[in-house]
Amino acid sequence: MKTLNVDLDLVKKYNVAGPRYTSYPPATKFTDAVTLDQLTEKLEANNRTPRDLSVYFHIPFCETLCWFCGCTTVITLNHERGMGYVEALGREVAKMAPRLHKDRKAVQLHFGGGSPTFLRPDEIRRLGEIIHKHFTFAPDIEASVEVDPRRLTRDHVVALKEIGFNRASMGVQDFDPVVQQAIHRIQPREMTQQAMDWMRELGFNSINLDLIYGLPFQTPATFNQTLDTILEMKPDRLAVFSYAHVPWIKPAQKILEEKVLPTPESKLEVLKLVIERLTADDQYVYIGMDHFAKPNDELTIAQRNKHLQRNFQGYSTRAGSDIYAFGMSGVSQIPEAYWQNEKELPKWQAAVDAGNVPLHKAYFVTEEDKIRRETIMRTMCDLSLDFAAMSQKLGINFEQHFAKELAALAPFAADGLIKRTATGLDVTDAGRLFIRNIAMCFDNTLGAANERRHSKTI
Repeated sequence: MKTLNVDLDLVKKYNVAGPRYTSYPPATKFTDAVTLDQLTEKLEANNRTPRDLSVYFHIPFCETLCWFCGCTTVITLNHERGMGYVEALGREVAKMAPRLHKDRKAVQLHFGGGSPTFLRPDEIRRLGEIIHKHFTFAPDIEASVEVDPRRLTRDHVVALKEIGFNRASMGVQDFDPVVQQAIHRIQPREMTQQAMDWMRELGFNSINLDLIYGLPFQTPATFNQTLDTILEMKPDRLAVFSYAHVPWIKPAQKILEEKVLPTPESKLEVLKLVIERLTADDQYVYIGMDHFAKPNDELTIAQRNKHLQRNFQGYSTRAGSDIYAFGMSGVSQIPEAYWQNEKELPKWQAAVDAGNVPLHKAYFVTEEDKIRRETIMRTMCDLSLDFAAMSQKLGINFEQHFAKELAALAPFAADGLIKRTATGLDVTDAGRLFIRNIAMCFDNTLGAANERRHSKTI
């Protein structure tokens, strides 16, 4: 792929609120009307065959709050809380594990947060014991952990490697010290480099770095320097997110309103810079939805071979696996249902201690949802749709079923973002940036633009 050139006029045209489609329907449609008995029926049906598993653990603790953060966290300096939480996770897993088909294998493992490395190394090892007791790992398991370099020791990395992790992701956001001060996250390059060096020394085979554009005091010139540093460090993948300012949901973000936030024009100039620099000379492939990977990375290969998927961990190379999530706020996903654990630590803890599934909200997927979910998935992951293949796969006449939606794609074709072909449609290289907007044409759950509780698409 050649360097992608970004048309800022088109960015302004299509920058509206819309889902990220880590699920379809989106999590905003989950409801507390689903009962545990109803969910249990879905679980029993799901476990009649030994389908692959993706296992997620949410570790919510952080010592300090980054003021841009939109994650579900518990801020505390008390590390004694770590082991109690790990043992509670053990009780939650022990309650769910007997419901799972005995031959199911975990093809993916993910620790998210918060900060999983808030746990001490021995607590990580203890959680590993729990996981290995209840789950059988596939030989080629993809095991990824989110790491905070600011409070990381080599023994943390050793413990993570011992229990099976082979991939890691680290938040950087921006290396500019003025920006770091403004967002309450001091993390010099040396700190991140040390963490990467430990991981590579110990055999981690993929490292992702997260960046955020739209933060206080950022300019195209300063972020260009961060990109210089990032390209020197050569991570395997990059996720470059737009800062979503939602102080009505995350009150701490009000602090950033006292800082100098970039103008919308400056923010978009940074986005243009990021895409054009990272894709220059085929250094990285723009997968879409904020993600970049090296040309020989599994993500790139999976997209090229049309095996890529999306789920609550983002893009995934393991098609067909069900997510079973543990810990507060964790979201599980099977073909027929989504369900989320209690989002507040006391409520989650009380449910687990009572021996209950800590159910907060859920959604049961309809047949029409499944048709639209697969269409959105293939659009976002394959960057193309073969109408005959989709008709056969979904048991419908695709062009008739989606006649209105396909007509709604006309502006994208006029702007050079998709190409209609004799057999279907292809998303152009320029269209990758607008993939959420294109997918939204197939979403029948969207409300009016001014009613949507979603971040901007770009």
